[in-house]
Order: sequence, then C-alpha cells, then structure tokens
Amino acid sequence: MKIEETVILVDRDDQEIGTMEKMEAHLQGKLHRAFSVFIFNKKGELLLQRRAEGKYHSGGKWTNTCCSHPRPGELTFAAAHRRLQEEMGMAAELNFVFSFVYCAAIQDDLVENEYDHVFFGITDALPIPDHDEVSSFKYITMARLAVDLKENPGDYTRWLAICFDEVMDHYQQLQIADGL
Repeated sequence: MKIEETVILVDRDDQEIGTMEKMEAHLQGKLHRAFSVFIFNKKGELLLQRRAEGKYHSGGKWTNTCCSHPRPGELTFAAAHRRLQEEMGMAAELNFVFSFVYCAAIQDDLVENEYDHVFFGITDALPIPDHDEVSSFKYITMARLAVDLKENPGDYTRWLAICFDEVMDHYQQLQIADGL
C-alpha cells in the first residue's frame, strides 16, 4: 500500500498556508515548497540522474541530482538530506544557494508550481540509486550540459532548464571560491 504524500502549500514569500495531497496540488497547480539538490564531484562535474520511467511525471528525463518536497513539519534542509539518501543512496554536506519560484505545465494536466530551494554539495562518493526513483546517472561538465540543454531540451526536466542559468552563475562563483 502506497502512503499518501502531502506537500506544504506556501505563498510567494514561502510562508506556509496549508497542506495538500501531492497529486492534487499538482493537478490544481497550487504553489508548494520544494527543493533541488546539485551534487558536484571534485572535478567540478555535476551528477545528473535519469528519472525512472515509472515516475508520476517526467519519467525518463535527465535532471539534477535529487529533488522533492519537504514533508509537513520537516525542515527543507533536512528533507534535502533525506531524499539525497533515499533517491541516490548517498550523503554530502549541503549548502543552501538560492531559491526560485516557477510554474510550468509538465504533462497530463499536471502543473509544477513550486517555491524551490536549491542546495549544492561536493563529494566524490558514488551514488547507489533507488531504481524505483532513478534509472541511471552520469557526471557531466556544466559547459557540456549548457550545450545539451539547448540542443536536446526534451531530454531534460522543465525545472532544470528553468533554473540552469542561475545554477551556472553560482557554480562559477563556487569554482572561483573553491578552486574547482
């Protein structure tokens, strides 16, 4: 029996205004809290995952290392660590980098309307993905990903394309600061 998942509804300032069953929130296009994790190895390559075909949306598409929603009462930072372990079978020190709000129709009358908190981490640990969540993974340079997002946008999730420029800006700052 699958447990019903609940998301945290928020306003444009990320203030909680309620909760809703996850699928219903996506059907109604309600703004809710989410997070996206970007893990880089020490060579500066980004760890991408290919979402499992059976996911409720965007199955088979490449995306950032991990993304999901915090549970009611769960801190977003703690949820990011939890899902990184659940989806990718790995742990890393995570740092909050930025937030963004986006709204995008994705498929089958589903709408992603999210207040998304973005975290970066650096580790050379190899993932051990949950195959119900992730069909494969790869490391890619940010320069190559920038080109591929333009040449093959349908291969990637909408949210990755939407936030990529800001991720790249912060990545370049990280490279300078950490000598990657």
